[in-house]
Amino acid sequence: MPTVLLTGGTGMIGSHLQKFLLEKGYSIIVLIRNEKQRKSSDKNISYAKWNLEKEEIDKDAIAEADYIIHLAGANVAEKRWTNKRKKEIVESRTKTGALLVKSLKEIPNKVKVVISASAIGWYGADTNGSKQHGFKEDAPAANNFLGNTCKLWEENIEPVEQLNKRLAIFRFGIVLSKKGGALDEFKKPLKLGIAGILDDGKQIISWIYIDDLCRLLLFAIEHENISGIYNAVAPQPVTNKELALTLAKNIRGNFFIPVHVPAFALKLALGELSVEVLKSTTVSSEKIIKAGFSFLYPSINTALENLEKKD
Repeated sequence: MPTVLLTGGTGMIGSHLQKFLLEKGYSIIVLIRNEKQRKSSDKNISYAKWNLEKEEIDKDAIAEADYIIHLAGANVAEKRWTNKRKKEIVESRTKTGALLVKSLKEIPNKVKVVISASAIGWYGADTNGSKQHGFKEDAPAANNFLGNTCKLWEENIEPVEQLNKRLAIFRFGIVLSKKGGALDEFKKPLKLGIAGILDDGKQIISWIYIDDLCRLLLFAIEHENISGIYNAVAPQPVTNKELALTLAKNIRGNFFIPVHVPAFALKLALGELSVEVLKSTTVSSEKIIKAGFSFLYPSINTALENLEKKD
């Protein structure tokens, strides 16, 4: 049974990915910082410790792994961006990547491929070109906090290639899931019968359904042609307004009221983070589709219909 070493495995994406990999016949080693993060008693899931401050990692975990999926990173949208929080966001990505590279260099291992998360925060706001064709992977990083963070994030894992390992980096779009993430924020006002539309609602959201994201990560494991950088977004981005209204109709039928949340209110509530919330970013999935990947949920309608199904 092939073994996947997983960082960030207890978060929203990582927890979903664990179930997906188990169903596909993989065993999993989840890297954790403390015992409280042990969440499963499944015989095919084990846990191993790592310590970023001491630059330590369980040597057996590295030695046993056939593949590494690197998802670790503090939630960008969880808190206001104070200087302290910005430091946490950056270091949770750069220090983890650097420790993985160091460990692969120093510990004998059989790791075939490293798959790392990045984010479409790499790209800035839409340009005339991106509105028509979507941002491609060769676009430069935006000169702002998230752009610089993504650049550092990717740079800290890139030395893996010098160790003769295949490396695939995926720039995640907004991940839609039944539990947690952006969709929860859209659902909150719907409890009061309100469909919250941010500002004019015209900003483009490049998203991906969590099932497709997990399939994409497995696709990278199982296809040796997948290396380098890819956008992990569905082929049909949507406006903020379209997402809010489609979700509202799925949940409330016709019993809701669309309400526009003005930009100044978001700025007061979120501070600098509001710039990202209001930003329009159209991202292309052309490269990964040409590499042979097929999306099960290419449109927001199919994704939301499935998300609202009862388990």
